Amino acid sequence: MNAYIAELIGTMLLIILGDGVVANVLLGKTKGNNGGWIVITTAWALAVFVGVMVVGSISGAHLNPAVSIGLAVAGNFPWAQVPGYIVAQMVGAFIGAVIVWLSYFNHWAATSDPGLKLAVFSTGPAIRNTVWNLVTEAVGTFMLLFGVLGIRGAVMGTEAIDLGGLGAIPVAFLVWAIGLSLGGPTGYAINPARDLAPRIAHAILPIPGKGSSDWGYSWIPVVGPIVGAVIAALLWGALGW
Repeated sequence: MNAYIAELIGTMLLIILGDGVVANVLLGKTKGNNGGWIVITTAWALAVFVGVMVVGSISGAHLNPAVSIGLAVAGNFPWAQVPGYIVAQMVGAFIGAVIVWLSYFNHWAATSDPGLKLAVFSTGPAIRNTVWNLVTEAVGTFMLLFGVLGIRGAVMGTEAIDLGGLGAIPVAFLVWAIGLSLGGPTGYAINPARDLAPRIAHAILPIPGKGSSDWGYSWIPVVGPIVGAVIAALLWGALGW
């Protein structure tokens, strides 16, 4: 149970800081308005660092259903714990999104574009194309899990997966690199909980002029990351590393 609580808290922290920077950059009349892509990708990387540092020693700090599934496929995490981890991550992401909504309460009405409001909570494609949006999310998450497995071997040798401690620094840099290099087409969800749970919050919360939650796209940031993580795990296993 401690591991599940840790995953909930770690994912909540991830979303508070991650969705929080998007709100700061996109919403009207904020101090960080129009801060740009570098600000967003940097803060998301730091959000991962904080989440991993806080709960890594307790749960391994997956903070991502695709990571939990991928590690299970790779044989580094018990399948029996995967459902509980995913539930905890989803709940944590939802709570984190609600906290961001509260923190920027005065700025929703000050923002006229409903697309910007949705972007605080969830990702969306720069060019909508189902197949290639799915490919982009799969590639980004492949890089995430393949990198995590490599960092695990470099930092902790043969020990069990634990992204805490010094492992938090290279994982944060990995997420930063993915955002800078692969984030342009879809906003690099690379995490089903990061996208789906806040999207649900967007649909539920009383946000003035919020518009659609874009459910037609919502499956891509869920399926794409899982596919990418599974491919990364299978390749890692095939290589025997």
